[in-house]
Amino acid sequence: MRLLAGIVALGGVAEAAQYLVNDLSFGFGTRINPDGRNTIPHYSMQGNPNVPELLSNKVILTPPAPGNQRGAVWADKPLEYTAWTTDIDFRVNGPERGSGLLNIWLAKDGARNIGSQSIYTVGKFEGLVLVVNQHGGSAGMIRGFLNDGTLDYSMRTNVDNLAFGHCWFAYRNLGRPSQIKLRHNSQNFKVEVDGRLCFESDKIHIPTGYNFGLSAASAETPDSFEVFKVVVLSEDDIGAVPNQQQQQQQQQQQQQQQQQQQQQYQQQPGENQKPLGGTTHDENGQKRPYMSFGRSGQAAIPDPYDNAIPDVEANSITASKAQFEDLHTRIQSMNHHLSSIFRSVAQYGGIADQNHQEVSVMLGEMKGLLTKLDRFASVENKLENLEREVRSMRSELTARLKESEHSIKYHVTDKHEDLAGHVVKHAAPGHTKLYVAIVGSQVVLAGAYFFYKRRKAGGPKKYL
Repeated sequence: MRLLAGIVALGGVAEAAQYLVNDLSFGFGTRINPDGRNTIPHYSMQGNPNVPELLSNKVILTPPAPGNQRGAVWADKPLEYTAWTTDIDFRVNGPERGSGLLNIWLAKDGARNIGSQSIYTVGKFEGLVLVVNQHGGSAGMIRGFLNDGTLDYSMRTNVDNLAFGHCWFAYRNLGRPSQIKLRHNSQNFKVEVDGRLCFESDKIHIPTGYNFGLSAASAETPDSFEVFKVVVLSEDDIGAVPNQQQQQQQQQQQQQQQQQQQQQYQQQPGENQKPLGGTTHDENGQKRPYMSFGRSGQAAIPDPYDNAIPDVEANSITASKAQFEDLHTRIQSMNHHLSSIFRSVAQYGGIADQNHQEVSVMLGEMKGLLTKLDRFASVENKLENLEREVRSMRSELTARLKESEHSIKYHVTDKHEDLAGHVVKHAAPGHTKLYVAIVGSQVVLAGAYFFYKRRKAGGPKKYL
């Protein structure tokens, strides 16, 4: 389904009318997910290790923390138009030295062949990709790459040399969304950034049948990539539907027609304005309901329960005119009842739709809570596994300590029993021998001394 986006005149020259391709766009209404679910209509989300977070007005491809995250959104249907314009609003926030990159794809079977890969990790692909990152340590740059499906980018040593166009683009921590606009027609291909020309070429012609997609990757110090809008406009008017103003006019005309039809069904010609809920009498004295008119001129519907026509016997009405009036009155009353039923059904249908939306929002919130509970359950399972491992380690340590204790006791017991014998066997000599040695040495010394004195006394005397 496509909606007319409008006719724009620049410099007095009117451009071709552009029509919104609803199946390839999101973010142009009040909410990205009208039903409050964690899905984007006509788009699918992918991520590693986590799926991108979806809010009412934006898609967070990579979160502010932790780093090393990948996220992507891909259109379910391919682009089948040759002349088109795509507006993408995004914002990037991160710390001073944060890094990451955003890839804008228009590739064949991108959800299956590319997924959440980036230009530096993707293999062979067929189509176009615009890369937004801090190339070469700059404040930001946007570059364009093409591939016909034969070149494997993951095997290239220097992918940056394959870019066919680029421009400088400071996009980080601006506090506002930035806009990238892609224009393609039979004459040229053009890329605009925040209303200024980035690069263009008249040698690029992208065939139909490719899918739009956005993927982002963050580094160890991450950048958060947020996408607010992807709007695809086509210059082809095949199957186009009028714009919003024309739609509103048509809705007003339909409402006026419905009111006129209700007036035609509800009005009774020839009756004066009377209080609501009254009755009147026909020529035969039979009561029948009448219609009253409010200030707006619209017919007011009598209460079907207060204005119920009483039953009468068939033989009581003999005149043909009275029979016709009675039949006419009853058919008209039945129409009134049916109209009241239809309005009640419509009113209850609106209430049911509102309740359905509220329930959908509540279910979406419950799904978010259940997702958190699933995370808690996984953490609980990990804690239980850790507890089991600690218990097994404790049991193993206890068993090994007991084995060591038994081994030590065994060896110590044997040595302790033989210790007394060894001590007695290898005991040191007693004090008796020591005393004998001391006394013997004294006796020997004394004998030597007496021998010395005697020999000295028996020698010749010396005179001066």
